[in-house]
Amino acid sequence: MTATEWTAESAGSGQYAEVNGINLYYETHGAGRPMILLHGGLGSGEMFEPILPTLADHHQVVAVDLQGHGRTADIDRPLDIRLMADDIAALIDHLGLQKPDVVGYSLGGGVALQVAIKYPEKVGRLVTASANISRDAIYPEILQQQVQVSGAAAEFMKDTPMYELYQRVAPRPEDFPKLLDKIGEALAKDFDFTEEVRGLQMPTLVVAADADMAPPSHYAEVFKLLDGGLRDGGWQGESRPKGGHALAILPGLTHYDIFLSPLFAAVTLAFLDQES
Repeated sequence: MTATEWTAESAGSGQYAEVNGINLYYETHGAGRPMILLHGGLGSGEMFEPILPTLADHHQVVAVDLQGHGRTADIDRPLDIRLMADDIAALIDHLGLQKPDVVGYSLGGGVALQVAIKYPEKVGRLVTASANISRDAIYPEILQQQVQVSGAAAEFMKDTPMYELYQRVAPRPEDFPKLLDKIGEALAKDFDFTEEVRGLQMPTLVVAADADMAPPSHYAEVFKLLDGGLRDGGWQGESRPKGGHALAILPGLTHYDIFLSPLFAAVTLAFLDQES
């Protein structure tokens, strides 16, 4: 699978959970300590197909399709990572999971972060990949592209992996322009979660590509909010960030292929499987 192939050939093998006013689709793979896995915008849990076997060798992976994405139909509310975090918290309760790790990429990384901020008692460890904590960190040319996202662009996206995936699995394939409208509205809103990140208590891994949507310095700043990058770690790691936080900038990757990378799977597992 390449960055232009977002989908698996297999049919959906998951279940639906009626939680928080939404019929949320999820698939469960593997066994072990549970991990909630959250995909990027315009994608679905299937985006992780290349690395899912590796993750599921070590953990019970619950891959969720977020509001309006994949096999989860949209509902009458904005696409807001804070609201989607409420869905995930309700799913954790619905499944009876005890402090699962939460791993998210891009949009899913933002949702994962909000689950940790709003429901810290429900999260074991947090991995947030290619997710920015302030809008002004994003490169200006990307912001210019984002403000152009709307339903009017649907016709021009028919050859993209995002469109193909949506047409194949969405409960209402004709809703793709509506999804683009909602994503465009969400992308246009300013945000800054600096103070909320500073208060995170669970061990958190900040991951990004070395050529991501924001410069590597942004992710280093996020790490700094978590007591990282302030001093030498010591011979025994005794002076590493308090709270067990970590940073990984992955080489040779971009925002658009990091979720496929064995490197992403490797650093995620190395972090999640550390002794607490």
